[in-house]
Amino acid sequence: MLAIVNVFLYIYSLNHRRHKEGILKKRILSGMRPTGRLHLGHLAGALENWVNLQDEYENYHLIADWHALTTAYDQTADLQENSRQMVIDWLSAGIDPQKSPIFIQSHIPEHAELHLILSMLVTVPRLQRNPAVKEQAQALHLEDIMSYGHLGYPVLQAADILLYKGNLVPVGEDQMPHLEIARELARRFNKLYARVFPEPEGKVNVFGRLPGTDAQRMSKSLNNTILISEEPESLGLKLRKCITDPQKIRMGDPGRPEVCPIFTYRKKFYPENIKEIEVDCKSGKLGCVVCKQGLATGLESYLAPVWEKRRYYENHPDEVDEIIADGDSRARLVAKSTMEEVRSAMKLP
Repeated sequence: MLAIVNVFLYIYSLNHRRHKEGILKKRILSGMRPTGRLHLGHLAGALENWVNLQDEYENYHLIADWHALTTAYDQTADLQENSRQMVIDWLSAGIDPQKSPIFIQSHIPEHAELHLILSMLVTVPRLQRNPAVKEQAQALHLEDIMSYGHLGYPVLQAADILLYKGNLVPVGEDQMPHLEIARELARRFNKLYARVFPEPEGKVNVFGRLPGTDAQRMSKSLNNTILISEEPESLGLKLRKCITDPQKIRMGDPGRPEVCPIFTYRKKFYPENIKEIEVDCKSGKLGCVVCKQGLATGLESYLAPVWEKRRYYENHPDEVDEIIADGDSRARLVAKSTMEEVRSAMKLP
């Protein structure tokens, strides 16, 4: 019932804003594959950016469960719980579901319909030239066993974006080749049939990737993450074990903060006295143990509001499910409207 009421309120507020402003805010479509609890790399590289964009743009947030099948089609048992845990992290980080609908990709069948139509407008060689898919296949050793669905991942992603007529897409640099395919498909459809889709622009987050505790990129597959939801005890333990500058072995040795994950974390999450920290590290005055202890205190303070919200949603799982159901309903309205335009443009029944 709550979802139905919210849909009507959403339609009313949308129409009221149209009448008042004359135009709608630009729309953003962003999402993630549901891999469960998120880490600090997600927070710094995406979530904080999403939160900051909520008032300036009309945001839609996608739980990309179909995309998860491209590399884990045999691991579907945990998708539902992983989706819920990911949404809790989104909400805890500050996503406001009233401003920014949160919805599950597979609950909106129009994603699959538009994906099928767009797949007719792109060649196999074009998809095979996509460097992002090539790199992922190499990293996961899938070069000789890549599925049809994995190769077409960028086409499904294009359908996700274009279905909501996304003007902007927050992406990392590594995702720009995917976005270029979406732009090409929008142009091709508009030229062949009628102008239905805007060409989405990429909005690259300036912070970029966060290193993991081993100084490689932070990734669950590398087991080097610090979760947004870490308990203080496990947070402190992970920081104590974190790799620093390998040339700074003992107190007094000069350090290179630019290669140290601890310094990167301090710069992002606890920048107090960061210049002094940098100077003292380089001179050897500051030891790694003391630096890690200071970061642990600062990071706990930074994450405390997030942890408090997370505890609330963990204790109210029905509310999380209602938020997703409401988002599904609101997204479905937009998706159905877009597909009506698509069918009309193509002269389909």
